[in-house]
Amino acid sequence: MRLLTLFASLAALATLAPIAQAQQGDALRIGMADDPDILDPTFSRTYIGTVVMTALCDKLFDFDAKLNIVPVLAAGYEWADARTLVIRLRAGVQFHNGEKFDADAVTYSLERHLNASGSFRRSEIGAMDHVEVVDPLTVRVVMKQPFSPFVAILTDRAGMMLPPKAAEAGGKEFGLQPVCTGPFRFVERVAQDHVTLERFPGYWDAARIHYNRVTYRIIPDSSIRPANLRAGSLDLTQLAPLDAETVKRDPKLALVSVPSLGYSALTINTKADGPLGRDPRVRHAFELALDREALIQVVFAGIYQPNAQATSAISPLYVEEVAPTKRDVAKARALLKEAGVATPLTVPLVVYNTPQGVQTGEVIQSMAAEAGFAVQVQAMEFGTAIATVQRGDYVITLGGWSGLLDTDSNAWSFLHTGGALNRAGYANPQVDELLDRARTVGDIKERRAAYEGVWQQVSKDLPIIYLWTPRNIVGLNRKVAGFTLLADGLLRLQDVRPAQ
Repeated sequence: MRLLTLFASLAALATLAPIAQAQQGDALRIGMADDPDILDPTFSRTYIGTVVMTALCDKLFDFDAKLNIVPVLAAGYEWADARTLVIRLRAGVQFHNGEKFDADAVTYSLERHLNASGSFRRSEIGAMDHVEVVDPLTVRVVMKQPFSPFVAILTDRAGMMLPPKAAEAGGKEFGLQPVCTGPFRFVERVAQDHVTLERFPGYWDAARIHYNRVTYRIIPDSSIRPANLRAGSLDLTQLAPLDAETVKRDPKLALVSVPSLGYSALTINTKADGPLGRDPRVRHAFELALDREALIQVVFAGIYQPNAQATSAISPLYVEEVAPTKRDVAKARALLKEAGVATPLTVPLVVYNTPQGVQTGEVIQSMAAEAGFAVQVQAMEFGTAIATVQRGDYVITLGGWSGLLDTDSNAWSFLHTGGALNRAGYANPQVDELLDRARTVGDIKERRAAYEGVWQQVSKDLPIIYLWTPRNIVGLNRKVAGFTLLADGLLRLQDVRPAQ
């Protein structure tokens, strides 16, 4: 991604209740739009993988409904100076395999995230120099330079802690049999079908866990998930916007919806041979051919919000002055003529092979045709699309980022030269300097000003055409109680229980 963020206000550590007292429910069945990638916090790339890992792997920190950072595996923190973060750890926590959670485990996990070959966390915590063990329940994290987003970054996968012995033994295969400190432990995975977890009886906050098992069922067809929810074969599921009203009208079901920290966008391969990759004027013409509001109305029932930046309007770092461009077909055609492009210009567009993904591609195809673009919608299975884009074997792709608490996590890796998720191949020294500046200052106004400069330059270069901010939408059977949805859309299972 995605952007952002975490949840759960934490009670004081209590003596573990007997399993018989905590096990109020049997199995919780959750519908998922895609198959997760590897279940390893260091190497995970996708939001859907993070959804599953949220039940497997606790993080050092989370955030609440007001986007305030709260401790989870951490007991607290303070900045000793601009480059030194001291984190105090929660006592009495163990990993699923019985290893102790302590300062050595935190040191190992952060250094693995930073140094492991192929780590997708490296660019998130790359400002970290090293970690020092102060005592068994205290670590000191030393930065190369001031890095204000660091604690916010630890509310996502970079903050998920791993058992050193199990992670070392598993290596790159660790994600096939993941071990963490979360409320549920891994049982099995059948690709493209399901992932099953079971309740971890040694969980440090066991009194808040009320199901014995959780099964994540992979159902890419957005129309089948609500049908299964209504039929009673799912208890909870992610929903497409067009299904929200149907679920809301069903008295047996409940709808939960909150604004997202994420975004959807068109990423353009600026290294690809062709007018779209080479010439910003052609990219501007493509953007001008699009009507964000009409697209949102047709595909997403009008409930998403047009946006032109990687920051959600609910974030204190949102820049109000950066507004989406309005559709102007005449100007788009003029730009193509100025660029010397013969029309219609063929543009292959990679989308996920879901009803929503294909429909969005087809609406873009129709809109762009009026400006002189012949868009070819190439629908691919989720994993195939990810691999295709990662290889750079594409011209333009429709995708999204679930969004994280701090804008740095939604922008730096995607836009900075050499960023781990910079699939556009974008390189602009001015943008690099502004992104780096936003990392080193702590004042919100100064950081927002830096991001305003980023969005102004990106809107000129257009390696990414930001389209909208989505909403997180979940439907659930009213037999399930206690579910809370936060801005990152992750499915937190603490306090989720059978309704009385």
